[in-house]
Amino acid sequence: MNFKDKTIVITGASSGIGYALAYEFASRGARIVMGARSEDKLRSIAEDLAARGTQAVYEPTDVTREEDCRRLVEKAVSSFGRIDVLICNAGISMRALFDEVDLGVLKRLMDVNFWGTVYCTKYALPYIQASRGSIVGVSSVAGFHGLPGRTGYSASKYAMTGFLETVRIENLKKGVHVMIAAPGFTASNVRFSALTADGSAQGESPRKEEKMMSAAEVARRIARGVVRRKRTLAMDFNGRATVLIKKFAPGLLDRLYYSHMAKEPDSPLK
Repeated sequence: MNFKDKTIVITGASSGIGYALAYEFASRGARIVMGARSEDKLRSIAEDLAARGTQAVYEPTDVTREEDCRRLVEKAVSSFGRIDVLICNAGISMRALFDEVDLGVLKRLMDVNFWGTVYCTKYALPYIQASRGSIVGVSSVAGFHGLPGRTGYSASKYAMTGFLETVRIENLKKGVHVMIAAPGFTASNVRFSALTADGSAQGESPRKEEKMMSAAEVARRIARGVVRRKRTLAMDFNGRATVLIKKFAPGLLDRLYYSHMAKEPDSPLK
């Protein structure tokens, strides 16, 4: 399926998975609406997409601000008259033990990852209902099972999942498709800006980027998931194994997660 004349709204579109999503859906004929905080980056991407023959617009958007999310949706509708797919991709991560972390870090995670999804969905939903379109939440395996050292991240992704699953159920008779997409560790910049215990940016990734799935591959899988109207998209072995093991041996999964995360360089786990 191509997405010719379909309007795709993407948050966090200036880098990483969001950037890859803009180009993936553009390659499938879609009209692209991008939101992110960096207006300069959005402008550059929009100009490049236009040079490639894609209709693309943008709106500077801090998803923690309800009014910004409303303006992003209005930009899509005023530009193209409809919304077919909303992808709530904007997100931040963290890396610290709960007993050491400043609670402001957890609030920041919730504001971006959860409330950003809520705000955008609230204003886009009438248009998604009209087009019988899709809402995609870019979550994580941390939204399936608690990830040690990432309490705020897991909490925000669980909250996103619960919210979007409820939206799906409420719209069962309205033709709205809702998908929870869960990439594994992805080669993108989200870990470089992950917050530490005091709220400062981590600045470097503790993992080897070359061994991770690329953002472009994540974007391709999300696009295919939208075409197939999948409910949940666990993209790697760890994600699929998490879903399976959690059903039958959740205690074992706790130990596996602890062991895995404790092996990270400079892991906060002792």
